[in-house]
Amino acid sequence: MAADLSLQHAPVSSTFFRKFPTGDFCLTEEQVAFFHENGYLAGVKILEDEQVEMLREELETFFDANHDRRDLWYEYHTNESATPDTVLFHALGAWRVGAGFHDILWAPPFVQAAEQLINGKVRFWHDQLFCKPANHGGVVAWHQDYSYWTRTKPMAHLTCWIGLDDADRDNGCVQYVPGSHKWDLLPITGLAGNMDAIQEVLTPEQWEQFQQPVAAELKKGEATFHHPLMVHGSFANRTDRPRRAAVINVFRDGVCSDSDDVLLAGVPPVAKGEKMEGQFFPLLSST
Repeated sequence: MAADLSLQHAPVSSTFFRKFPTGDFCLTEEQVAFFHENGYLAGVKILEDEQVEMLREELETFFDANHDRRDLWYEYHTNESATPDTVLFHALGAWRVGAGFHDILWAPPFVQAAEQLINGKVRFWHDQLFCKPANHGGVVAWHQDYSYWTRTKPMAHLTCWIGLDDADRDNGCVQYVPGSHKWDLLPITGLAGNMDAIQEVLTPEQWEQFQQPVAAELKKGEATFHHPLMVHGSFANRTDRPRRAAVINVFRDGVCSDSDDVLLAGVPPVAKGEKMEGQFFPLLSST
């Protein structure tokens, strides 16, 4: 196995991959229509319980800041929360470090759903881990993903949030503002700490719509997909249960770089106007 798993553009662990179910995982027309109308789609089954447990075991090794391959992360924060009293483990680049988190990119239930929702072949952008420990888990403040991704064009992105624990209102599941994906791009107001910061950049009409968020409660192994402009966030975890999640961000094949600067830490720049492809942006397939 290569030291840097980004060199492998296919599953590296037959043990893990053959545990993916086989069959047709296409979404229904009703599910696709709901996504386009509301900006999100929750409750899509991606992983079986045994797969979730394998990922949890792999994740546990990442919590040690001195773990193997630690130099491969794009970002690594043992706590990105605003205070030490609340904890938000947030890291980008697990696909380069662990076989399980590498191989879920090719999970048929994920890839087939993503292709339908993005209306085309998908390339990997980057992954994220968002973990809130029991009793003192921090928040993820309200934001739009694409506000962090404007260095790519066109805006043809999609996010898949996969629960590694049951996620509900009490332990800090993702919450959405339905229809906010039809808003314009908002300024960045911060990812951790202040759940109220976004109010500063909303119009009165947007603020009124903002008052009715929807909690995307999930069972472990289930996912919620959302549009890159969807306003979303998650509140603190004060329960005696952890809330761990893996996030896969993708874009439609053909998206180009819109910057000559580094797109991800440690990744060579892609010249402005050039197609996003190569070692770090593989084309994903379920076959």
